[in-house]
This record gives sequence, structure tokens and C-alpha cells, in this order.
Amino acid sequence: MKSRITKEEAREYKRRWESVNEAEIQELRKTTIPQKLHQLVTLMASGKVFTAQTDIINKEENEVRIRWNRLRKAYDVSK
Repeated sequence: MKSRITKEEAREYKRRWESVNEAEIQELRKTTIPQKLHQLVTLMASGKVFTAQTDIINKEENEVRIRWNRLRKAYDVSK
């Protein structure tokens, strides 16, 4: 495995990403207003799903912290 790339490889890498970026810009320009609105609505709706998952994770993390604190007290261990 090579640890370094040549200047030409770096230039080619940069050219490829410039091409990708340009294609993405063109694609975004072609997106219609109704499509953009639909994407926005979908994105906002997904936020509700992630918020619910975050609440569940926070609750589980809190339960784990409580258990660890019980163990610390039981074994008289400070943080």
C-alpha cells in the first residue's frame, strides 16, 4: 500500500471531485420547486423520528448511569 500519492494523482483526484460537485450543482438546479418542497417535508418529518429515538437513548443512558452510581456506592468507589 502506497503511503503517498503523486502530484498528478492528487490533481486527478481533485478533478474528479470537481466533476462530482459540478454534477451535484446541476442536479440541484434541475430540481423542481414541488420536489424541493417534498424533500423539505420529508426531512422535517424524519426529525420527529430521530427525536423520539434520541429520547429513548437518553432514557436508556440515564438508566445505565443510575446503575453505575449504585455500583460505585456499593463498592465505595469515587469517580
